[in-house]
Amino acid sequence: MDIEWVRRYCMKLPHTTEKVQWGADLVFKIGGKMYAVVVLEPAPVCMSFKCSPEDFAELTERPGVIPAPYAARAKWVALESQEALPAAEIKKLLRKSYELVLAKLPKKTQAALG
Repeated sequence: MDIEWVRRYCMKLPHTTEKVQWGADLVFKIGGKMYAVVVLEPAPVCMSFKCSPEDFAELTERPGVIPAPYAARAKWVALESQEALPAAEIKKLLRKSYELVLAKLPKKTQAALG
């Protein structure tokens, strides 16, 4: 996967931070809570992100999109390859993931982020 376009897109979202965690995963966060993960080394999945319950149900019926390991109960999906979804749709879903996580942050944290 071309990690750079994903990174550029996520870093344009206000107050996004990035951190390499768990050895080889690039994690994007808002207010300390993750909203997307890109795998930096070869693995069964290349990216995962949070989605709404409706999107979760729809996306996991599509080829190449699975419930995210360890995070499916929180409505995270994982892409098995970069071709699983078009780039424009991935951007839209990353934005929705960002917004879902931002909306669940404590009001005090949201206020601090402006």
